[in-house]
Amino acid sequence: MNQEDKKYLTPTAIIDSDHRAIIAYAREIIRGSKDPVEQAVNIYYAVRDGIWYSPYYPFYLPEHYRASNVLKSGRGYCVCKASLLCALGRACRIPSRIGFADVRNHLATKQLIEFLGTDLFVYHGFVEFYLEQKWVKATPAFNVELCERHGVAPLEFNGLEDSVFQPYSLEKKQFMEYVTDYGTYADIPVDTIVAAWKKAYGEKRVTNWITRFEKSGGISSRDFDREEIWKGP
Repeated sequence: MNQEDKKYLTPTAIIDSDHRAIIAYAREIIRGSKDPVEQAVNIYYAVRDGIWYSPYYPFYLPEHYRASNVLKSGRGYCVCKASLLCALGRACRIPSRIGFADVRNHLATKQLIEFLGTDLFVYHGFVEFYLEQKWVKATPAFNVELCERHGVAPLEFNGLEDSVFQPYSLEKKQFMEYVTDYGTYADIPVDTIVAAWKKAYGEKRVTNWITRFEKSGGISSRDFDREEIWKGP
């Protein structure tokens, strides 16, 4: 890792790896382990299953992605969960950064697809850890209960190989397709994400989402866990 990459160890206002709650949680998870690979694996599973995946989570302000806030709320969508995992990595002194890609989701819920107006999920977030002299991808988005409900094997992570969405479900139906790779970042580019959402989903649609969150105090009335599973067009 070169000098430029030291930024991937540095806390930010969003990826607040120096927050006392983040540091305490990281210590609790790693249980005294000194092995960075073991630490990365442990924090991955803690975020994958300990933070509930919620696609109807506020998305338009930096505080919506702040790692300590995500830890406190116990839920968030993929970028929120990636922010927390990245912060925990940095708290463990593992160089950690955020990656983004557009993914086509062939196994969501009927209501979510109608809500978005497409099966394209723009700026899906994941984490890259620098372990054993290389960057390794970790995707903590979907908790195990959600995977079981949708008939998809939960993503495993061993700290040595990339952990990315499977292309097929357990029933051999197409599940995820990576469409566009936006590279990696040291912090969450909130304005870039919101602009990309407006372009993909429509400015009016996204503005309406923001207005509803403002009126409801950041709480959505939608319950993703009870929605009808979408099997594709």
